[in-house]
Amino acid sequence: MVAKIMSGRNIAGALNYNERKVNQGKAELIGQYGFHKELQHLNFYDKLQRFTNLTMSNQRSKTNSVHISLNFAVGEQISDSKLIEIADQYMNEIGFQDQPYLVYAHNDAGHPHIHIVTTNIKSTGKRISLHNLGKTKSEEARKAIEIQYGLIPAKQAELRKTENQRLSKVNYGTDDTKRAISNVVQGVVSTYKFSSLSEFNAALSCFNVVADRGSKNSTMYAKNGLLYWALDEKGRKVGIPIKASSIYSSPTLKSLERKFESNKKRKSTQKGQLKTSIDQVMKAKASPAGFQQALSSKGINVLFRRNEEGRLYGVTFIDHNTKSVFNGSDLGKSYSANALSQWFGKTNASNPEPNTSKQNHPVPVRFEGYQRNGIPFSSDSKNVLDALMEVDPQNNSLPEGMFQNKRKKKRKRSLLNSN
Repeated sequence: MVAKIMSGRNIAGALNYNERKVNQGKAELIGQYGFHKELQHLNFYDKLQRFTNLTMSNQRSKTNSVHISLNFAVGEQISDSKLIEIADQYMNEIGFQDQPYLVYAHNDAGHPHIHIVTTNIKSTGKRISLHNLGKTKSEEARKAIEIQYGLIPAKQAELRKTENQRLSKVNYGTDDTKRAISNVVQGVVSTYKFSSLSEFNAALSCFNVVADRGSKNSTMYAKNGLLYWALDEKGRKVGIPIKASSIYSSPTLKSLERKFESNKKRKSTQKGQLKTSIDQVMKAKASPAGFQQALSSKGINVLFRRNEEGRLYGVTFIDHNTKSVFNGSDLGKSYSANALSQWFGKTNASNPEPNTSKQNHPVPVRFEGYQRNGIPFSSDSKNVLDALMEVDPQNNSLPEGMFQNKRKKKRKRSLLNSN
C-alpha cells in the first residue's frame, strides 16, 4: 500500500474533486465518519458545511484541508467493506480518529485506490500538526495495515505499478482529453527523470502533451502559472488546456521545480547507458533522420531544435529504457548540437542530399519516435515544441562570414556588369 498526503487551504477544492469523479462515474462515496446523516442522505452541502464549520473556527491556520490517497497494488482485490476498515484504521493511527472524513473509492486508474477528505482543524479550533506526518505516523500506519490485511508492501506495489503502467499518447478527438492529459502528466512526473521544464516537455511531447507557461509578457507567466495542452500529430496545440492545479497530483511549476534538483542526481548514474547507445549508432554515418530512426529502435527519442535559418542549436535525448531525459551538452561535448551538426555535415559531404537552397524556409525534419510497448510518436521539428523547449541558444545566428561572403559575391557581379 502506498499512502500520499496532500494539504492546503481549500477544503471545497478537495471535496469538489472527488464529487466530480462521482458525477462522472469514476468514483463512489463508500464511507463517512463524523457526519450527522446516513451516507445515502448526505448531499454536497451537508458535506461542505460540516468541514466549513470546523475550518471557520481557526481562520489563522494556513492549512485546513487534508486530502489522502491510499493506493493498492495492481491486481489486489479489496471489497468496499475492507477498504472502509483500512481507511478507519489508517485515520486512527495518524491521529485523526475524532475528525470527520469521507472515503471515496476511485476506479479511474489501473490500480485500486481510495481518497479520504478531512480537515486538521479540531472542534476546539486547535490545529492538528501535519509536520512530517507522512514520514512518521503515516509510515507506521502503512506498515501495520500491510501486515494486518496481507497487502503487497509499498515498494513492491510501486514497482508493480511502474511495470504495468503503459503510457499512451493523447489522441485528441477520440480520448477524454482531460483524463488522457492527466494520465500522461502524472505518469511522466512519477516515472521520468528530468531536471528542467524543457526536459519535462521533451518527455511529454512523446505522448502528445505539452506544459505551457504562456508568453513572457503574460500574467500567467508572471505568476508562474502552468497549463497543459494536448498536441496533434504535427505538434500543434489543440482543444482546451487544463490548469496544473486541476490535476490530482497538482504538477504546478513550483512542485516541478522541487523535483528538478533531485532528478538531476537520480539520472546522473544513467548517462553511461545512453552514451553507449548513441556511440553504437555513431559508428556508422547517418543523416539526422537516420540518426533518429536508429536510436528509436533502441527505445530513445531524439528531438532537434533549429533556428529560423535551419541551423541546429539544441538536441534532447529521451531514454525510455531508463526513463531519463538529457540535453546533448549534458552528456558531453561530443553529443552537443554543434558536434552533431559537424558529424551530420561529414555524412552529407560523402552522401550529398538534393539541393534545397532555393527554398524560402528549411524543410522540417520529420522523425519517428519510440515504437515499443505501443508508444508511437512523430512530429515536425518546427512546431510549438521548439518555442516551449527553447533554452535561449547563444549561437543561433548564421555562421560567421556568411553575410560577408554574400557581399563579396554581389561585389564581383557588379564588377563584371561594369566591365
